[in-house]
Amino acid sequence: MPDMSEHILLIDDDMRLSAMVADYLHSHGYQVSTAPSLSAGREMLGRQAMDALVLDLMLPDGDGLDLCRELRASPRTRSLPILMLSARGEPTDRIVGLEIGADDYLTKPFEPRELLARVRALLRRTAVHADDADVWRFGRLEIDSGLRQVRLGGVSCDLTSYQFDLLSVLAQHPGRVLSRDQIMDALKGHPLEAFDRSIDVHISRIRAAIEDDPKEPRRILTVRGVGYVFAKKQDADLDAA
Repeated sequence: MPDMSEHILLIDDDMRLSAMVADYLHSHGYQVSTAPSLSAGREMLGRQAMDALVLDLMLPDGDGLDLCRELRASPRTRSLPILMLSARGEPTDRIVGLEIGADDYLTKPFEPRELLARVRALLRRTAVHADDADVWRFGRLEIDSGLRQVRLGGVSCDLTSYQFDLLSVLAQHPGRVLSRDQIMDALKGHPLEAFDRSIDVHISRIRAAIEDDPKEPRRILTVRGVGYVFAKKQDADLDAA
């Protein structure tokens, strides 16, 4: 089961369908937000980073294709996995949706199990290609290698260039414990020299920037006597500090 930090936005004006899909996806471990219109969906996307978007083609205030174009044109959302829904099942409609930038296309009516399978496939592909993407997403956390920016819930975090590079080293190896020596080796050539204990200080500052909710498990965990691990699937019990 996925961790509950994976957040899916469903934009569809069919309230009954939205409630059914949201309940089903939630029962399989996903956070789900719903929006009944393009304007409401845009507001949610502007407020918070999502891991995937399920987008209806025909909405009361416009065409889902228009939103898809907008998202693909923006550096912040161009890598967002998009599954398009439509009652129109003609091959031409599917082709247009895919050419505009949708990652997958599902015709209504559909089985909830098929939607779940397609969402899982999209998220797996995103995870597999995370190292090659400009933006790495881990729940609310985004690491934008192109802009050299870290965002939490869509809000930019105040990190130095060195701290960005340090966080990137850890995020490239989620779930893997890296010793201080390995981290220093990875940061060789950086304008700032890395010292054993300076890493601890910078990790503390990174945590302060990206771990804003004390009720949530830490994203960067300390393994006493060894080093640090970036928790892709957060587990507070792993923190041995």
